[in-house]
Amino acid sequence: MKTLLKILILFLTFSAFSQEEIKANFDKKEVYITMRDGVKLFTAIYIPKDISKDNKYPFLMQRTCYSIAPYGEDNFKKSLGPNSFLLKDKYIFVYQDVRGRYMSEGTFTNMTPQVEHSGKNNIDESTDTYDTIDWLVKNIKNNNGKAGQYGTSYPGFYTAVGTLANHPALVASSPQAPISDFFFDDFHHNGAFLMGYFKTFPVFGVQKAKAEDKAWYMDQYIRPTSKDGSIFYNEIGTVKEATDKYYKDNFFMQEVVTHPNYDDFWQKRNLLPHLKGINHAVMTVGGWFDAEDLSGPLNIYKTIEKTSPKAKNTIVMGPFSHGGWARETGKHYHNDIYFGDSIATFYQKNIEYKFFNHYLKGDTKTTVALPEAYMYNTGEKEWNEFANWPPKNATKLNFYLNSNGKLETDKSDKTAYSEYYSDPNNPVPSSMNYADFNGFTPRNYMSEDQRFALSRPDVVTFTTDYLAEDITLAGEIMAKLKIASSSTDADFVVKLIDIYPLDEPENKDKPNVIYANYHQMVRSEIMPARFRNGFEKPEALTPNITTAVDFRLQDVLHTFKKGHKIQIQIQSTWYPLMMINPQKFLENPYLANKEDYTKAFIKIFNDSFIEVEIIK
Repeated sequence: MKTLLKILILFLTFSAFSQEEIKANFDKKEVYITMRDGVKLFTAIYIPKDISKDNKYPFLMQRTCYSIAPYGEDNFKKSLGPNSFLLKDKYIFVYQDVRGRYMSEGTFTNMTPQVEHSGKNNIDESTDTYDTIDWLVKNIKNNNGKAGQYGTSYPGFYTAVGTLANHPALVASSPQAPISDFFFDDFHHNGAFLMGYFKTFPVFGVQKAKAEDKAWYMDQYIRPTSKDGSIFYNEIGTVKEATDKYYKDNFFMQEVVTHPNYDDFWQKRNLLPHLKGINHAVMTVGGWFDAEDLSGPLNIYKTIEKTSPKAKNTIVMGPFSHGGWARETGKHYHNDIYFGDSIATFYQKNIEYKFFNHYLKGDTKTTVALPEAYMYNTGEKEWNEFANWPPKNATKLNFYLNSNGKLETDKSDKTAYSEYYSDPNNPVPSSMNYADFNGFTPRNYMSEDQRFALSRPDVVTFTTDYLAEDITLAGEIMAKLKIASSSTDADFVVKLIDIYPLDEPENKDKPNVIYANYHQMVRSEIMPARFRNGFEKPEALTPNITTAVDFRLQDVLHTFKKGHKIQIQIQSTWYPLMMINPQKFLENPYLANKEDYTKAFIKIFNDSFIEVEIIK
């Protein structure tokens, strides 16, 4: 209670300026900044009125494809910067429309590939970041010579790639929910297409013909026809039919359906191989329940840790959905699960504010007083601090998927198996939250109660006994399946679930939720069997022949409490979140017709296991 009171007092003390106060304390300047190839990017700069040669400020910048509105030097944003604490502290806040978006010139490219910087026309997002910072430092009077950058989701990607600008003024970057590789994050998971993102394509797949201060792509936008969003997906038909109906002229959707494998097109959009030689402070931020970009933050942090020893590299993972750390909700829930009070405020004041304040207004040669990894334990429901991530003291443990339905740490007869019947015409639902399907992207499923799947004959479950003591999973998770199918292709979905005890108390905030025996999803992932031997060249399954399908789930920090159970659910359809695999091998599954949909008997052999990392 005392801690909560302190947080609330801090929140009130550092509450954001009102829009009128922002106008009273900042001047707004709008400029076109010319990049090295001549393209001009529209930029809004909010400068503290009290700036002077004796009172200098650093830059804090966000580059975005989502508009820097409101436009016009007399029109001010309602808030500035990533949080109110930083706004109160004052910075030179900079916002920029990236190439091809809104008021900027140029052509928009999704996940702009990095290029060799051998000439002025060899441009990418890192060169645009460099050129922007260079102009700001040279043209905005009385700056202190330091620049930081931040952004969430797509702006998180621009921040992550911006770390490669290598401008001497750039001293702090915070990629938040960043995309790292479009074939494994956001629109795909291990190359499987996220059907639940179908309605987002107008935002990313329509070029503009002129400068725009409003969304020009709205004529392609698909509006809900019912509060039950599942109706749209149940009536949409195959991906081929849906694309022909809605997105024939959408360049991004056409790129997706014509590049079903991890070919050169997608490989060029993988940021990770380029993250080398970074020498400033980087704090990557993510949410354990981020349905859009969970793997990106983890992969970016780990890559920088390996390749850039001079970087002051940290990671923060909280109990948030996509970008939830930027919005204070008081009582913090994800779907039905309560995690504590004022968690976003704690992050903003004690982590984000401290990071930028130290490097932009303090001594960049010293390391900020933050742990290497500030990670929220979603089972204990508290912040944990680590010197490394994954923790170096973690040990591996295998949970075997035994045909008696038990999830056990001891092997049993590997010739035995569990079997289910998978029908693409009757897919396993990904959620019972039908309203969530009307959103930009589905989110609540990440911690949703999975009891609805137990009655499905096409879902197999493996469950421990009630735990005699707490067990904390901390780090990476590998699914190592031995499977056989009567068909030539299949997807495999693995869900890690925390089963609550029968005496779990109810929550007055959620009067319609039964928490006794609640099956909370903790982590999940999908893997197409076609990519089991590599993502560049898919291979058909040989019917009824045993084969290995190994894949990584995203990391976890979760304590399964004494009296709970651990469960693994496995299935081969997960709709409408994921595109339906026809279960017949096709060179391009996006072109599948209904007659290609093939029913299959699928076996999971007893020597299959889930490899986790645990800490004591």
